[in-house]
Amino acid sequence: MNYFSSPSIPTLSLSDQQHLLEKLQVFNIQGRDKHGRNVLLIVGKFFPARSVTNEAVNKYLEEKIFPKLGEKAFFSVVYVHTDVNRGDNFPGISTLRSIYEAIPTAVKDRLQAVYFLHPRLQAKLFLATFGRLLFTGGLYKKLKYVQRLEFLWNQVRRNEVEIPEFVHDYDEELEYRPIMDYGLESDHPRVYEASSFASSTTSSMLDWPGVSMYSMRCIA
Repeated sequence: MNYFSSPSIPTLSLSDQQHLLEKLQVFNIQGRDKHGRNVLLIVGKFFPARSVTNEAVNKYLEEKIFPKLGEKAFFSVVYVHTDVNRGDNFPGISTLRSIYEAIPTAVKDRLQAVYFLHPRLQAKLFLATFGRLLFTGGLYKKLKYVQRLEFLWNQVRRNEVEIPEFVHDYDEELEYRPIMDYGLESDHPRVYEASSFASSTTSSMLDWPGVSMYSMRCIA
């Protein structure tokens, strides 16, 4: 798996790419965190990685998102990583870095925290290894992993931020299959019932057929 490569070059015009980002609601400013700061919600699953360029994303953020954050106000980011995969909606680390580097310094300085919801094991390992090198300006230090929605609500005002239904469904599944928090279980169709998992030990579960040691659906 190549974390650094980018998807194929889009064929849409620049304006059409921006319209697509708007339509899919990838970026949204919703509510506030517990410190009263605006929240920029980014839903990774909705990102059309194969259809937009860095230029289109940067232009969209500059024209549609950053002005709504205010010129001086601090803000936080909630990044929803649920159901992100390399083939459809992950643009590659090099693209992410390019987008981040194009963000004005004044905006970066006002970013106080990035809440990374539903990270997988591989994502955390990769960022722990390369995060400081890839993202300048102290972004890595602002990164906070959030395994479950219940922990996100400790940081963000729950009644002000609308989380997509599929995220809630995945979070509920984690309640019955907590080993998924650590990327140890395959995300492919299940071969056993949740009740079976609840009555078995972790060591025996890893020996069952149909269960891979590591899920490859992580940061890419």
